[in-house]
Amino acid sequence: MKRICLFLLLGCALAACSEKPAAPQVIAHRGYWKAEGAAQNSIAALQAAGRIGAYGSEFDVNLTSDGVLVVNHDFTYHGYKIYDTPFEVLRGDTLRLANGELIPTLDEYLEASLQYPQMKLIFELKSEGDPEYEARAVPGSVEAIKKYGVTDRVEFISFSLSACVEFAKLMPGVRVEYLGGELAPAEIKKLGLSGIDYYYEVFDKHPEWIGEAHDLGMVVNVWTVNEEADITRMLDLGVDQVTTNEPELAQRLIAARR
Repeated sequence: MKRICLFLLLGCALAACSEKPAAPQVIAHRGYWKAEGAAQNSIAALQAAGRIGAYGSEFDVNLTSDGVLVVNHDFTYHGYKIYDTPFEVLRGDTLRLANGELIPTLDEYLEASLQYPQMKLIFELKSEGDPEYEARAVPGSVEAIKKYGVTDRVEFISFSLSACVEFAKLMPGVRVEYLGGELAPAEIKKLGLSGIDYYYEVFDKHPEWIGEAHDLGMVVNVWTVNEEADITRMLDLGVDQVTTNEPELAQRLIAARR
């Protein structure tokens, strides 16, 4: 009986070793905003990312002065600092995205994402590390995620280490990745985070961090990689995810490796 068990275990191990690793995943940066009729962080860009079968659509979230979470990359919108401006002002009819959409609320973005249940939501909280701001923005974000039932689809990212740690505490089991680029994987792991999401030049400088992260069971994402040579180099280094403004190019490069 012992010999049979050992044989079965050995067979399973060999089978696992022979399996090809999962293909790298493509994340559309700020949605697929280069698609016709789209704009950065627009609902149309989210929908375009879904139509091309992107693994995820990345988007940026800010908090208004009256507590409304809105999707916008910069801390400012048409000259208004979002955190110091009420939502009603930002939603003024003359303030439009490049494709004519009004600035989306997080609620509107998440509701639109329900059309593409297979696509991950790569949620970046914009924060400068202000504790008072994060005390409102982080729980509000979690509440919205739960409200729309997309907990299993969301992956949090942020340049704020404190926000990342808080997301990991409030939503155990949900992937949280740090964007900053200055910390080695072991340091990130100690903080309870599940991955690193660094600018590609960080991995040019520290290619060993990819293997170290994998050894720790962590995910490695790279941003924002748009040129074919850079995407190819990152794939050669073994990253798990590629965040890019050229998602269809990245998809083709990955498909060509299969």
